[in-house]
Amino acid sequence: MHKTAATVCCLLSVALLLCACRNEKPSNTNQPSNVNSTGGEKAQIKISSTVFQDGALIPRPYTCDGPDVSPSLAWQAVPDGAKTLALICDDPDAPGKIWVHWVLYNLPAETKGLIENVPKQEKLPGGGVQGTNDFHKLGYDGPCPPGGTHRYYFKLYALDAELALEPGATKDQLLEAMKGHVLAEGQLMGKYQK
Repeated sequence: MHKTAATVCCLLSVALLLCACRNEKPSNTNQPSNVNSTGGEKAQIKISSTVFQDGALIPRPYTCDGPDVSPSLAWQAVPDGAKTLALICDDPDAPGKIWVHWVLYNLPAETKGLIENVPKQEKLPGGGVQGTNDFHKLGYDGPCPPGGTHRYYFKLYALDAELALEPGATKDQLLEAMKGHVLAEGQLMGKYQK
């Protein structure tokens, strides 16, 4: 009987722990919340590329095994109140940390996409500023995994403000500046294996 009581207590403890964990929201200060700047649910931006489909392999020309140029991107459904757009491309499968491949911000909200091979310069013709990636370079540096298949997320954010960031800002600086300004977001994921 003593064993049964101990087993029941143990099971109750596990059940209580599971309930507590289910209600606990993970704290991830590295990503904007799912609430827009006006307190409502964020709208979704549709983002695509002419060179790869969502979830498909990214072709070699857009990686370190090729010329390493940025892929063309297009998007739609940017909300009317947006003033600027920001883009982050990163690899959550990199060993040790999420590896940042591209940081771009203060794109005019009317921008409908990016051409292939965006120049690696601070300011883009027509608007937009590039930040520093984890290769310590300005602009886009494509997939270059040490091994295995990695996922690369191109995340686009519609913002209700122009950000007071100088060229060369990091992903963390951009995420901090975007807090409270995100109206909508969308993402496109591609994979690559060396």
